[in-house]
Amino acid sequence: MLRSPTEGSTLGKGMDISSGEPSRERNNYDVDAILAYEQLPTALRVAEDADAAEQASAGAIIADEASVTDAGYVSDAATTASTSVTSSIWNHSFENGRRYHKFREGAYHFPNDDVEQEREDMKHSMVKMLCHHKLHFAPIGPNPQEILDIGTGTGSWAIEMGETYPSASVLGIDLSPIQPDWVPPNVRFMVDDVESPWLHPPNHFDYIHSRHTVMAIKDWESLLRRCYEHMKPGGWIELQEIYHFPMSNNHPRMPRDHPVAQYWRHVDEGLKQLGVDFRFSSGGQIAELMRQRGFTGVAERVFHVPIGTWPQNKMFKSVGVYWKTILLDGLQAIALRPLMRGLRWDRDQVETFLVSVRKAYHDNSCQMFMPLICVYGQKPLNTY
Repeated sequence: MLRSPTEGSTLGKGMDISSGEPSRERNNYDVDAILAYEQLPTALRVAEDADAAEQASAGAIIADEASVTDAGYVSDAATTASTSVTSSIWNHSFENGRRYHKFREGAYHFPNDDVEQEREDMKHSMVKMLCHHKLHFAPIGPNPQEILDIGTGTGSWAIEMGETYPSASVLGIDLSPIQPDWVPPNVRFMVDDVESPWLHPPNHFDYIHSRHTVMAIKDWESLLRRCYEHMKPGGWIELQEIYHFPMSNNHPRMPRDHPVAQYWRHVDEGLKQLGVDFRFSSGGQIAELMRQRGFTGVAERVFHVPIGTWPQNKMFKSVGVYWKTILLDGLQAIALRPLMRGLRWDRDQVETFLVSVRKAYHDNSCQMFMPLICVYGQKPLNTY
């Protein structure tokens, strides 16, 4: 029987969640460029995918000069006991018209409202398309048993992993209780802070996954140490992070005065004041820290994420539509707290600045892209 993630009891500082709110449905995005790719005949899509893979491996995307529901899921009703235990985690804080998590308030500096949840779902779809529908690159085998998703967000990745690996128990952890009610029977979600001590036993997880958390985690060294401790010998860890400073496909480097480059510099400076260094995804830092923490066989794969419709390849063009939409939809959400709390800007300053940034995102002349860095490594088999 398929069940709701509301089953279970409080586990230490983390809580299994139950919702009195309507469940969310995963969204479909009616974007012409995306539909054009998805509706291609199979043979043409295979050719497009092969072309994209060749361009990705060469590290150069060719520009297009012309344009420089879940069937069968059942939700069990939450018991009175579980509802009373978890009711406090449904509290939220509100700031500048956006909703934020209340549990460990301030640990994560971005909204968790419906608009942001839709953006998170779209990021999942974009990364899947870019990675040719692979959910992971670590060679975890056909029958993993215990999977942990750090910063699970809306739970899209965890749910798909549960569907793909019915042998596994998949746990998604996040500061916000924003996951859907209807999930596969082997998937559950917990509200917890992964930067606090873990109560899971050592040598527990076969596979630990984290994606899009570089703007949230403050102490990567401690987090990777905990991952190593709680991972089974022979288990795998995989981090997938986007380096958000834009690069140019047709210029040696982005102009410093470009509004998009300025935007991300300000966000970076604001987050530093709040204790977060989101440049951790650059320069091989993730792979190096994994090695320092004892992981072996560390491998890194880099994908270019185009911004806009400038690529010639239809798959890259579709990804570019997704990513530009994601960035524009999140422009205010990403900027508010880093600029207002971190840099002490006022709301009018932020909104005025964002006008030029929005306009700049629509300019294809710089052929902007951002790297997606996927790094995975293994805990040695002889470690106990």
